[in-house]
Amino acid sequence: MYSNENYLLDLLVEAGAIDVGTLDAIRGELSPLDSVIDYLIKNNYLTAEYIAQVAAYNSAMEYVDLGSFEVDPAIIASINGDLARRVGFLPIGDDGFSLQVAISDPFAMETLDSLPQFLGREVSFFVASEQGLQKALAKYYPEKKTYAKGDTEAPIIELVDNMFNEAHEMRTSDIHIEPMEDRVRIRFRIDGRLVEVANHPRKLLGPIVARLKVMSTTMSIAEKRVPQDGRIELDLRDGNHIDLRVSTVPTNHGESVVMRILDKSALALGLPQLGFLSDDEATFDRLVTLPDGVILVTGPTGSGKTTTLYACLNHLNRPDKKIITAEDPVEYELAGINQVMIRTEIGMTFAAALRAMLRQAPNIIMIGEIRDGETAGIAIQAAMTGHLVLSTLHTNDAPSSVARLADMGVDRFLIASAVRAIMAQRLCRSLCSNCKMDGHLTEKQAATLGIDINRPVMVARPGGCEKCKGKGMRGRMGIFEIFQVTDDVRGLINSNLTSAQLRKRARELGMRTLREDGIRKVLAGRTTADEIIRVTTGDAS
Repeated sequence: MYSNENYLLDLLVEAGAIDVGTLDAIRGELSPLDSVIDYLIKNNYLTAEYIAQVAAYNSAMEYVDLGSFEVDPAIIASINGDLARRVGFLPIGDDGFSLQVAISDPFAMETLDSLPQFLGREVSFFVASEQGLQKALAKYYPEKKTYAKGDTEAPIIELVDNMFNEAHEMRTSDIHIEPMEDRVRIRFRIDGRLVEVANHPRKLLGPIVARLKVMSTTMSIAEKRVPQDGRIELDLRDGNHIDLRVSTVPTNHGESVVMRILDKSALALGLPQLGFLSDDEATFDRLVTLPDGVILVTGPTGSGKTTTLYACLNHLNRPDKKIITAEDPVEYELAGINQVMIRTEIGMTFAAALRAMLRQAPNIIMIGEIRDGETAGIAIQAAMTGHLVLSTLHTNDAPSSVARLADMGVDRFLIASAVRAIMAQRLCRSLCSNCKMDGHLTEKQAATLGIDINRPVMVARPGGCEKCKGKGMRGRMGIFEIFQVTDDVRGLINSNLTSAQLRKRARELGMRTLREDGIRKVLAGRTTADEIIRVTTGDAS
């Protein structure tokens, strides 16, 4: 089925291949889920090849008859057959610059956008009929097994295992299994971006979800009406062990599953691995080694706040310090640190956990997130009685966290007295150190970033190598906005300035914004101007 069948039908009407009256009559005979295109082909109204030619012409692509020539075996061997079958493409040529591939649906924008990134190189698309493509795939990439209907049978187990192994090999942070009207879409989040990697028949949704629930041990296979959470631990083919946090949500097309891969390499991170430039690293190092006070890390979901907190704990974890954390959930077990799991259903809230933790005489407390006034108030009091408190808030920039705490009911004079610093952060993709190349800022990039250039400004640009799979980018790093609560800033907090006014005064006192820190990292050759523009769009002012 084409991803935009109605559009293709309009094109066929425009081409004079079929009239509107005939289409209306056919639609009246079919259910909304049936494919009109399939009906036209099956009942000999039009051939699959003609429909593919119309689709190709209107997509500015060339039509290819896959039954009329042989593909070079070397090109076939260069592509994984499982990948070709799942995504639905066939490699047919290679001109040295781009890989030429045949697809059957030129309107599937996600495939067009994600396949070049997934393959790590430029792609030229050709259009073949669906029947022609399936015959060619069966010829060049014959399947040794067919998928079973039951979740306990080997093919489903193999499918899920392959998904986990591929996700790990591609340094994926999240796996998304999404039920669509006519298929099951699999997407990986790689370096912060979602990439479509597979499509499975709609009938496989139940077996796949059931297999994942069995693996999690804490989720009910029978329950499909309410969200569920679980955890999976497994060993991969390469000998690595990974943990996954699993979440299911019922949708109108079935259960949607998202799995966060808990990367244990985060356990070994210290401050140098977060992406600080040397001056900011020295500043943050001094702040987190203060004997008391509140240090807040802010940013939206997925901005790396938890990773930063774990790096701080690693940095501070010494035999002479007692550290206790309250987390929802506990993602990683840290040696030498007391970790408390938040369980709101039995009354173990952040506030309740924090009260109990204070009776354990800790030196350092980490609270996964300050979500309400009660937790915020206890955290402030803990800081004022000699504890160092590390936590996160959901705010877009650092100075606006003051207003957020005030909105929770914390008096401004307490905020000014207890908070030592607030750091906002985002994650941006890093240039591959193995293949980055010399480049320069364009006038448009410089203008967007607010850089006045009278002469060419040299920066680095993406290259492409085996290490980064041809993308030129590998991994992510943080960009930071460190708002230190100095004596001058305490006076500003107590004067009830708005967030905008406080931000303006903080910048006058020397605070660098997220975009300004990003620009420094562009000029240092760590990332690209386009990446910083993308990540800091909301920080442009």
